[in-house]
Amino acid sequence: MTSYPITERTRVKRGHERANYDQEIVHAIIDEAYLCHVGAQMKDRPMVQPTFHWREGNKLYIHGSSKNALFKSLLDGVEACITITHLDGLVMARSSFHHSANYRSVMIFSKAKQIAPPEEKSRLLDLMMKKITPDRFDDIRSANEQELKATTVLEFSLQDVSAKIRTGPPVDDEEDYSLPVWAGVIPTTLEKGKPLDDPRWLDDHGDKSQEIK
Repeated sequence: MTSYPITERTRVKRGHERANYDQEIVHAIIDEAYLCHVGAQMKDRPMVQPTFHWREGNKLYIHGSSKNALFKSLLDGVEACITITHLDGLVMARSSFHHSANYRSVMIFSKAKQIAPPEEKSRLLDLMMKKITPDRFDDIRSANEQELKATTVLEFSLQDVSAKIRTGPPVDDEEDYSLPVWAGVIPTTLEKGKPLDDPRWLDDHGDKSQEIK
């Protein structure tokens, strides 16, 4: 089992028993999520932006407009803090203080590297689309030259990484277990609903919504 190195910066100090540095577990948390939050210091203020992300090996990628102000700060060398979280359940305790959540989260510290060659940028953007819509990838149009120029792809090394995970029932004070109050976990999941057709989808195309996954 391969783990990411534990450093002073990535060591989980509060709730350290929930820390996890195993690469397989970290990668699974990253890959299951569609969105991450990218935080960094801009010139005049801190900024956090949500964005799609995807992974290849020990690299995490995001993309955005070539005019994105946060991206410009990252390309100037400002370090990013990237977070990913899955809410797996609401933990209902017998006291308000011990209510909690079951979750899986990852925190990444890294500096950005811009992907400049158009061929590599196109390949990486295709990987993002295969993550989002693998069953439709062969049917959709890839980015053209103008769209590639308008898009910035950033790469972050997965080196300073830690995961934090909570599972299981509530942990109440011993004297509270006798209270006549229901306690347990309300599971929460992220699910895809039934596809809704684009209003400009022509009737003679037929209903393909059931094919979309």
